This record gives sequence, C-alpha cells and structure tokens, in this order.
Amino acid sequence: MTIGFQMNQELKAFVFDMDGVLIDSHSTHRKAWREFLRSEGVSASDEDLAFILEGCTRSEILKHFLGNLHDRELQQHGRRKDEIFRSLEHEIGPIPGVLAFVERLSQSGALLAVATSASEIRTFSTIERLGLGGCFGAVITASDVHLGKPDPAVYKLACESLDIEPASAIAFDDAPAGVLAARGAGMRCIGIASNGVCERLLGAGAEAVLSSFSCPEFESTELLMLTSISRPIRKLSLQYDGAIPLEWNPGDRSV
Repeated sequence: MTIGFQMNQELKAFVFDMDGVLIDSHSTHRKAWREFLRSEGVSASDEDLAFILEGCTRSEILKHFLGNLHDRELQQHGRRKDEIFRSLEHEIGPIPGVLAFVERLSQSGALLAVATSASEIRTFSTIERLGLGGCFGAVITASDVHLGKPDPAVYKLACESLDIEPASAIAFDDAPAGVLAARGAGMRCIGIASNGVCERLLGAGAEAVLSSFSCPEFESTELLMLTSISRPIRKLSLQYDGAIPLEWNPGDRSV
C-alpha cells in the first residue's frame, strides 16, 4: 500500500531501520520475549508484547515489564533473553525485496545507513549475514545513543555520520515510534508494514506505507526515489573494528 508519495527534492541518503525493515524478525522477537517473561512469572498478551516492537532498547523493554532493575540485573536478564532468541534465529529472513533495493541504491551512488535500537554486535552480524557489508556508510545502534526511538538521536546521528542534512535523507521504519524519530530528526519517512499498523504509521508522519520492498506499489515509488538521487562527491565506507561473530554476543544490551 502506498499513499500519495511524491518526490519533490533531490535525495542524498537512505536510512534503514533493521528489525521489520531489513529483516523479518518480529515474530521471533515476540516468541523470545514471551518465553523469557514467562520464565520470570510474567504473562504477556499479544497487546502487551506490541511494546517490544516500538523501537525501544532492550534495557527499556526489561524495565517496562520487570520494573526498575540494576545494571547487573539488566545484563543477566538480557543474556537469558538472548539465549532464547539465538535458539530461534533460524526463522529470520530478509524483508522481501530489500536486498535488491539496497544493492541498487548502493550502485546508484546514494549514501546508505542503518539506524536501529538493536545492539551493535547483532546489527553488524545481521548486515554481514545479509551480504550487505559494503553497502552502508554509517551504522548507528543502541550503543551509540542514550535513548531509543521515538527519540530522534539515532536518526540524527546517522545523518551526521553521512555528513548530510536530514532534509536530504529519507528513512524506512516499521514502527510509529521510529517514524516519529525520523520526522523529529527532520527527515522524510516511508513506513514498512504488513501487520495492520498502516494508519498508525501515517498518523506518526509517514508519507507512504508499503507492505514490503517487492509489493506492486513499490515499483513506481522506487523509480521516483532512484531518479531523484543527488550523487555525492564521495561515498563513505563502513568502518568496524573487530571480527563479525557468527552468533550474537550474549551481552548485547538491546533487542
């Protein structure tokens, strides 16, 4: 579904959320959190678990369900939740069409970034698993900001890292909090949703909502974006110190 999308300015950068935009991981996160909370004596309904998909960091989610926790407790609970998640990660795949779209944008000369509330280790590992390691000039994660979405810091930092103005960038996010974060940073935003939150994304400020990067409506939207790219003089390269692990680090501090 796309609603009234128009390209009236040149674009220099495209910034992607990760969970629900690059990878189809929401059902896996729900399962992992439900099992973890059950082990803590907390019964969470589907409505309760919707909170985990709102762009919050893992620590924020833990405090939401379990109350104020000391840092040591946050780390302990986080490791247990991650162990559950890792046992389910074989279920996770890319959002339809996103790999080809990112590759086409990269080849076009656009600047690309990831802006997510997930942990640094899981984010870089996911990018490598998807085969997109050479595509992104900036990767901003939970370790780079103090607050998760809807705080705009993660998107602001992505634009700063790419050395472009937010008005010259467009974000892709699947949560209303993420759309608010992008809009708060001064960016345009397209919502990605196949779970019935279209109206909420539009209400948060998304100017269009697509079910995926391969839905019929995406073809015309992509053409508008690709033909509006202002080629940058230089393209940043992804910098990350340390090897990419085959599995997430149990100490990851966010979802």
